[in-house]
Amino acid sequence: MDLKECSSNSLSFIGDAVFTLHVREYFIEHHYQSPGVLQRLCNGYNSAKGQTKVFTRLNDQGFFTEEELEIYKRGRNAIGHIPKNGDRQTYECASGLEAICGYLYLTDKERLSEFFEKVFEGGVRNE
Repeated sequence: MDLKECSSNSLSFIGDAVFTLHVREYFIEHHYQSPGVLQRLCNGYNSAKGQTKVFTRLNDQGFFTEEELEIYKRGRNAIGHIPKNGDRQTYECASGLEAICGYLYLTDKERLSEFFEKVFEGGVRNE
């Protein structure tokens, strides 16, 4: 697959699925079983606000490569519809993070593992 031909929306689309799955696996592996608790904890990461917190934390740490930041910008700029309960900047940031995740999933599984190690340094509450 030539990722230069892959749209930013496609990268964000697959990245959303990969991110969601990894977050759910993380909490199941940490022995959370109650559906209500699982949903609340996962939302702390999988929501636009949660993903924005992750991006900001990792970016402040200098985690992302220049190439990954370019993918982020492509994903951030491709956002179209903004849900009623959010703001444009938050959803753009979340979409950009999802694009990075999708890109790493398709190109570099080792780097994807490093990414999720850093993501979950935020702990159960994504701090």
